Amino acid sequence: MARYDDIEELEPRYDGAGLRIGIIMSRFNIDVCEGLLAACSAELRRCGVGPGDMLVVTVPGALEIALAAQRMAAGGSFDALCALGAVIRGETYHFEVVSDQSAAALAQVQLDTGVPIANGVLTTDDDGQAEARMRQKGSDVARAAIEMANLLRALDGRR
Repeated sequence: MARYDDIEELEPRYDGAGLRIGIIMSRFNIDVCEGLLAACSAELRRCGVGPGDMLVVTVPGALEIALAAQRMAAGGSFDALCALGAVIRGETYHFEVVSDQSAAALAQVQLDTGVPIANGVLTTDDDGQAEARMRQKGSDVARAAIEMANLLRALDGRR
């Protein structure tokens, strides 16, 4: 939908055919993370990403996701990455540290490498909130990764 008749606008594209997508999943809070993964991979397939064009790696926790993402992005094998994890509030300040640092690190990796990373690290007050959000967030992350990979391709094609 163009907002202005005289200005070209690149529309979001959710066609994942031919895109190579890496998925990094934390094993901490594994039930929620596997729910995120199931929804993410199902949506990637629904959008046309072939199973052979996906790679899933797991890491111990949310803070380790960025390092795996950095290595995957630097290798040049992926058009986009999906980061999946769950940070659930506890009784200590650790929740804020992990939430803030994991998000900041993922943002930095995508800026440093030019590979989009869709952030699907849930930050919730309790298990119930995480379980209620995991399916929708997993799907959202898949679409965000596809949209950004397609956007960057379109922008590169304008050079």
